[in-house]
Amino acid sequence: MDLGLTDRVYVLTGASQGLGYATAEALVADGARVVLAARDAAAVTAAAHRLGGPAHAVGVTADLSDPELPERLTATARDAFGRLDGALVSVGGPPPGSAATVTDEQWRASFETIFLGTVRMARTVAAALPDGGAIGLVLSTSARAPLAGLGISNGLRPGLAGVAKDMADEYGPQGVRVVGLLPGRILTNRNAQLFAATGDPEQARAMAEAEIPLRRLGEPAEFGRVAAFVLSPAAGYLTGITLPVDGGALRGLG
Repeated sequence: MDLGLTDRVYVLTGASQGLGYATAEALVADGARVVLAARDAAAVTAAAHRLGGPAHAVGVTADLSDPELPERLTATARDAFGRLDGALVSVGGPPPGSAATVTDEQWRASFETIFLGTVRMARTVAAALPDGGAIGLVLSTSARAPLAGLGISNGLRPGLAGVAKDMADEYGPQGVRVVGLLPGRILTNRNAQLFAATGDPEQARAMAEAEIPLRRLGEPAEFGRVAAFVLSPAAGYLTGITLPVDGGALRGLG
């Protein structure tokens, strides 16, 4: 199936590795061009090189908490490729700990980056997109069901799911779609760190897999292909939803 991605241009945050990079890889494979943003300069430069270099991908060193970042990425896309058709907003997970035990400073820092940074990025890009544009917010299954030991995620991700729905209503009349993506247990560095923090990563992984109907962790590329479809014209009537990519782990019907 032709997703209609040829020559379309997307900006992606948190995209030097993991889910952001996997999505960029899927987009480029189908003919799109991308602007990658990440905090590690060497990593984001290397990621852009792996995707084919300046003709296909440009890397920008950036932090989602920077208020000027959305405008900078929008301008970079237009300067490098002459247009902008959408964005994937992804940010690293917050520090672990229950909602009652993480510190005020951890809450504030996570809010600035994960919540406010995502909202600012989404609203700036959405306002700049043409009819047919799309934004995907990478959230978590914690948007629907709390995850043990991840209190900040449990607090912030449901709020962002609400923001995505609100923005879908706001920007829908101009033909811009907004979708929340809910990755489950996918084999990223983040999940490897969470398994390691238990003291017995092999057992932790086995327990996690036992709770997934497909009985395995997802691969980043499996998420990336779903996200690329959501951002593409092929998904042109899909907006205002939160879409799990979790191997069936969420048990709710919604």
